[in-house]
Amino acid sequence: MTLALDPTAQDLLFREARTANTFTDEPVTDEQVQAIYDLVKYGPTAFNQSPLRVVLVRSAEARERLVGHMAEGNQAKTASAPLVAILAADNEFHEELPALFPHFPQAKDMFFAERPAREQAAGLNAALQAAYFIVGIRAAGLAAGPMSGFDFAGVQKEFLDDDHTPLMVVNIGKPGEDAAFPRSPRLAYDEVITTV
Repeated sequence: MTLALDPTAQDLLFREARTANTFTDEPVTDEQVQAIYDLVKYGPTAFNQSPLRVVLVRSAEARERLVGHMAEGNQAKTASAPLVAILAADNEFHEELPALFPHFPQAKDMFFAERPAREQAAGLNAALQAAYFIVGIRAAGLAAGPMSGFDFAGVQKEFLDDDHTPLMVVNIGKPGEDAAFPRSPRLAYDEVITTV
């Protein structure tokens, strides 16, 4: 069986795409980020809750503050990437549900009145959206370098608030020289997929 998506696009999004550790100095424009968002906003989330929030770190001052919260091995690449995005889950996403899920506005209070339920749903669904965001970066012909090696509490305090939980930091740009490590193995189909 073949997939509906053209093999060249499959390569761009998956087979040839790699996590980048170095980048060229070519800027990533607001127009490129807008195009990425305009594509990936259609990725599904439960109740269409769409809890992902993105902070673009562009200024030198903000970049320096962020680098201070990164693990040592992530500092240099975060300092030099053309664009860095902080991806976070909005734990108050339910306030938007009447507009985002208009055919069942009661979902806001029926399922998400309690903060622990919101935090669990926001974490899962924002992580889904973060994956879409990375694929969208690849669709724009750019490379992503997602990282979880940072001081989560520090990034939250510095760039977010108590209602937003950081998920990852993503370096974005055109891959530079020796940008990727050798391809790591993947699990085989029968190691992942079972039928009952």
